[in-house]
Amino acid sequence: MSALKPYLYLAAAIVFEVIGTSSLKESEGFTRLIPSLVTAAAYAASFTLLAFTLKTIPVGLAYAIWSGVGIVLIAAIGWFRFNQTLDTPALVGLSLIVAGVVVINAFSKSLPH
Repeated sequence: MSALKPYLYLAAAIVFEVIGTSSLKESEGFTRLIPSLVTAAAYAASFTLLAFTLKTIPVGLAYAIWSGVGIVLIAAIGWFRFNQTLDTPALVGLSLIVAGVVVINAFSKSLPH
């Protein structure tokens, strides 16, 4: 379980970052109170959990995974929830980000396994 713990922290950090970014969109420039409060709380939770992750996982790799997975999830939420379209170059780029995260997790000897 201890080897899994930093990945659980990282996964939770990603979830809170996605919630924070989605709420940021809904806050309409911090003009709506509830989405603004959710944004602040979610980002605080995300950074706290990311800090716990960094006790074990190198900062560059943790950040690459955190931001890469977050980018892809936010793009999907933008597409499905906010009706934002993604063209072929955007989808190819997102696929490359996913591939990069997979390569880091599958082959990097810098990560705890």
